[in-house]
Amino acid sequence: MTGKTEMLEGLCLCGSVRLTVMQASHNIEVCHCSMCQSWSGGPLFCLHAVPEDAITITGEEHVSRYRSSEWAERAFCGRCGSNLWYHFIPGGTRAVMAGMFMPQEEFAISMQIFVDERRSWARLAAETPEKTGTEVIDEANAAGSVSA
Repeated sequence: MTGKTEMLEGLCLCGSVRLTVMQASHNIEVCHCSMCQSWSGGPLFCLHAVPEDAITITGEEHVSRYRSSEWAERAFCGRCGSNLWYHFIPGGTRAVMAGMFMPQEEFAISMQIFVDERRSWARLAAETPEKTGTEVIDEANAAGSVSA
């Protein structure tokens, strides 16, 4: 199913927040940065760079947001605490938690980022392209998205 695109529907743990993602890829990205580790308890598995206009949110009144940096906001369900997405503000995209769509969906890891911050116990069996934090920030700077 790698690379397949379609409409995906996902729920938070309690079902108060429902996301419908249009033309979603079945490729996911794994982030090993220290902030994602603190937020999720380990690596963050997400549908990467979903445009905001490709997501429909039902239960918006239950979504809580936390501005974690100058360029990012993280959202979670205010009722059950489920992580929902990482919003990259300059790019207008969201990295939506892959677990919201499980177990009915099958995903493939396409990239691991911030691997220089990866914990020894968080090494994945999947062989994927990897980028360090410096590489990720340099690419964002080159695109004019952030200034580190």
